[in-house]
Amino acid sequence: MKVGIIGLPNVGKSTIFNALTASDIPANNYPFCTIEPNVGIVPVPDYRLNEINHYIKSDNVIPTVIEFVDIAGLVKGASQGEGLGNKFLSHIRNVDAIIHVVRGFDNEDITHVEGSIDPLRDIQIIETELLLKDLERLNKRLLKVKKISKSGDKLAVKEVELLDKAIKKLNDGELLNDFYGTESENQIIKSWFLLTSKPIIYLCNIDEDNLQQGVESSYFQSLKTYASQNNIDCIQLCGNIEMEISKIDNEQDKQEFLDIYNLDEPGLNKLISRAYSKLGLITFFTAGVQEVRAWTVKKNALAPEAAGVIHSDFERGFIKADIYNISDLQKFQTEQALKENGKIRQEGKEYIVQDGDIIFFKFNV
Repeated sequence: MKVGIIGLPNVGKSTIFNALTASDIPANNYPFCTIEPNVGIVPVPDYRLNEINHYIKSDNVIPTVIEFVDIAGLVKGASQGEGLGNKFLSHIRNVDAIIHVVRGFDNEDITHVEGSIDPLRDIQIIETELLLKDLERLNKRLLKVKKISKSGDKLAVKEVELLDKAIKKLNDGELLNDFYGTESENQIIKSWFLLTSKPIIYLCNIDEDNLQQGVESSYFQSLKTYASQNNIDCIQLCGNIEMEISKIDNEQDKQEFLDIYNLDEPGLNKLISRAYSKLGLITFFTAGVQEVRAWTVKKNALAPEAAGVIHSDFERGFIKADIYNISDLQKFQTEQALKENGKIRQEGKEYIVQDGDIIFFKFNV
């Protein structure tokens, strides 16, 4: 699963990407410092792994991961190619969700391409470019599909109806991340690879003073209100502080640093978890002496699909699965006690995997 990090130039995208991935890519004070997208694989923080390992000892504890892509800053006119916008927008098409970074701090030494700090204006600049690019794409698609629909092709007729609705929504200035229909209609919508249909999280990059004082800046307050009105997730963090936290290896030193800024955990942990949830993902676990490991699967996935995440042979030859939940492990503490209390269930192909399940798959190929 890929999450794209977008925004205007100089809002802190590369700093946040560096902190997320412990990378050292340039984060300079000029537009288009990033040209090609930077990609990093990031572990999803999950305290439950250590909980499982407390009861089922293993030297190998492996988290699940999520991929982040730092995309070059977009500017006004990007949909028409300004600032290499066409190239940059193409990078976003390949991600599953978007983190839209917005500048929420004052600093005269860091230039702003629009000359002032205004989160709502900045968001609207970027989203307008995404809307325009999607409109261009859908209008071209409509011309093509209309010709096919004249023959009476039912699928083409259905797609024309959907295209008309989507185009109207875009023309009204609305994103398409809540545009969906039946399962067959959603397959058509998915095939358009739209920019505005992706789940979005707004990230307000604030300064150190706001963070330390524990107050919400006026920039974040206005952004949060706008996000709530549009049913979009919104969080704040300080990119520079997150960068400092990411460089501290010693856990005690890290906790002392977090305490200075009144933080329970790095803000990036919340961002990663929010992105993971926004993608409609859950975590199940496998646990034994060889390894304790977290795995990613879509919500409502059936047991064979979860098995296929581990290996395609597991899905192909799926027979059944022994399953219990981490909450039961915490209560009964050993697999023997789980068995004695009837907490390990045998489930078949129709079982819907739940977040926190610990699973042992049985298969035959």
